[in-house]
Amino acid sequence: MTNVLTRMIHALTGRERVTLTETQRMLVLVNGRFDALLGPGEHLVPRDNCVREIHSIDRLRFITAFDRALFRSRPDLAEGHLTEVRTGPEEIAVVLRDGRPVQVLFPEEREVFWTDAGPFTVDRFDLASDPGVDAALARRLDRASLGRALTTVTVAEGHVGMLHFDGVLVRRLPPGVHSFWAVGPRVTARLVDMRTRAHEVAGQEILTKDRVTIRVNLTAIFRVTDPERAVSAVSDFEETLHRAVQLVFRRRVGALTLDQLLAEKGAIDVEAGDSLRAEMAGIGIELKEIALKDVILPGEIREILNRVVEAEKEAEANVILRREETNAMRALLNTAKVMEDNPVMLRLKELEALEAIAAKVDHLTVHNGTKGLMQEIARLRD
Repeated sequence: MTNVLTRMIHALTGRERVTLTETQRMLVLVNGRFDALLGPGEHLVPRDNCVREIHSIDRLRFITAFDRALFRSRPDLAEGHLTEVRTGPEEIAVVLRDGRPVQVLFPEEREVFWTDAGPFTVDRFDLASDPGVDAALARRLDRASLGRALTTVTVAEGHVGMLHFDGVLVRRLPPGVHSFWAVGPRVTARLVDMRTRAHEVAGQEILTKDRVTIRVNLTAIFRVTDPERAVSAVSDFEETLHRAVQLVFRRRVGALTLDQLLAEKGAIDVEAGDSLRAEMAGIGIELKEIALKDVILPGEIREILNRVVEAEKEAEANVILRREETNAMRALLNTAKVMEDNPVMLRLKELEALEAIAAKVDHLTVHNGTKGLMQEIARLRD
């Protein structure tokens, strides 16, 4: 009976009962003006000329077309239920709920949260002082799926990163992962390999002093010692090294004949290295070694050189042969002189000759005895 009477009273007064749960809130406008912002429980709200918006605080943010008008005309209603967060022109705000990041606000942004969905805290960062983000905070933002707010630079081991803000070199980044806010200064990083490396200059055509066109392969062993100077003194330090190696060898080789080049290859390496080291040190590069690795000759020149080498080797072989023949003749002459002065020695040589002949035939007939063996004719029979 009481409920029926209550409903009749509400109908006569033009109101109706609305029940909200703990996670619901209701914004009520009567005759186009803000009337109330209701929390959990039972409420009587006008039936006619009334606009009602039911919100869930589980969504954390207060999203409505009446947002700014509410704060402007009824700040008293907003104060008890809503938390407004604003950022300045050079400011980043990280909104945390129960200590966990839930949103990142970029400069000059605004967001409204349901106070009862909190507690909320706000960490603010000044972009003008440093756009860098602490590694621990960057990991927390990644875990909260807020990594879009960051720009990440990864520097591999053995490298350094030359950090630029809006094109201006700021500092050196060591190996590791470095994070920056995605807004503010434009962040770029150029990676520089600090390890010792070999730079190859292959297939360079050079005209020697005697007008022979050759191709050479060059190599330079180098290491970057001053990355700041290497990236600021020249646009591309590896290309600068490449050109410098080309030019210095072109000058050195062009001043030599082909024969001089082949004979003084090692000396050219030393001269070129001494010339280049001072030049490369000026752009932050330590040149450890430089070498003329290969000299590739045209086909016809290679054939001519092969014939020259072959002739030289044949001449050397003939000289050796003649020398050995001379030595043999000298030895025979000495033997003959010894036998002439020593009959016993002559007899021994005769017997050696007889032994050698006898070893190769079945029958041996000797006339006039063995005394005249070396003076008479020996007739051999099978």
